Amino acid sequence: MEKLYANSSSTKTGIEKYAASAALKNAESYAKHAHDRGNVAVGHVRVVNPTVTKVDVAGEVPNAIISSCLDISRWKLLDAETKKPVPLPTNRLTKYVIVTTVEKWPQGWRVIRDEPQGKSC
Repeated sequence: MEKLYANSSSTKTGIEKYAASAALKNAESYAKHAHDRGNVAVGHVRVVNPTVTKVDVAGEVPNAIISSCLDISRWKLLDAETKKPVPLPTNRLTKYVIVTTVEKWPQGWRVIRDEPQGKSC
């Protein structure tokens, strides 16, 4: 995600090694929206306290659901040309609960869905 949002001119970020399905489509769409507005995001995102809440390894496609705290407080939105910070709402969540669904594909585990829960952590 960091590479995808940081470079508005690159389509080679490698995100498809980690995301697929709705998660990949949404990530690419959200990054394109930011880039179309002339913005990039720099810094680091942290996933804190990941907890597996459900696992199904007996099904056709093994999968798991993980609840985490996504910390984007060190991820800054900048104007791509000036590198100046883009004003953001002061009440936006920068640490929030996210529920992630992953599937085990032949190439490895892939995030297929990320669902922000709208509450801080």
